[in-house]
Amino acid sequence: MTRIGVLSDTHGLLDKRIFEHFKDVDEIWHAGDIGSDEVLRKLREFKPTRAVYGNMDSGDVRYSLSEFYRFKVEDVNVLMTHIGGYPGKYNPWLIPWFRKSLEAKLRMTNDELPMTNDVIDLFVCGHSHILKIQYDSTYKFLTMNPGAAGKQGWQPCQTLLRFTINGSKIDDLEVIELERK
Repeated sequence: MTRIGVLSDTHGLLDKRIFEHFKDVDEIWHAGDIGSDEVLRKLREFKPTRAVYGNMDSGDVRYSLSEFYRFKVEDVNVLMTHIGGYPGKYNPWLIPWFRKSLEAKLRMTNDELPMTNDVIDLFVCGHSHILKIQYDSTYKFLTMNPGAAGKQGWQPCQTLLRFTINGSKIDDLEVIELERK
C-alpha cells in the first residue's frame, strides 16, 4: 500500500498545515504552478515528491521539471500534467494519449498482450483551481484535480487530496479543505 498526497497551484505559498496533513503519506504529487524552487525543495526535503511545471512556473522550476510525467505506483499507471481539463473538456493535445490508453485497455480485455506503457489508470492535473474528481467513462480512467493549495483560487478554501494505492485500486480518497488565512 502506498499513501499519496496531491496538491496543485501553490503559487509560491506552502501552507504549514500541508505538512501536518501529509505527514503519513509516502509520496507527494504536485500538479504544477509550484511558484518557486523553494516550495519544491521544501516538499522534497519532507517526502519524496513527483511534480510537473505549470504555466506560471519559470526559472529553475520550469527547467528542473517536465510538462508531462508518466509513472507507475504499484499497479496504477499515472499521467500528470498541469493544464489537462476534465472529461469531455480535455486539452486537445492529450486526446491521442487517451485514445492509445483506451486501445491498450481493450486489447488487455481481449486477452491480447497488454501495452502497459500506453495505459492510463489515473490522470492528475491542476490549473483550474477547482477541485474535481471524476471517472472518465469514455477513456476508462479516474481524473483528479486537487484544486488550489495556495491563496489563489475560485474555491473559498485551499484544497488537497489524500488517498492510497493498493495494487491496482485507488482507495481511501479524502478531500482536505484548509480555511484561507
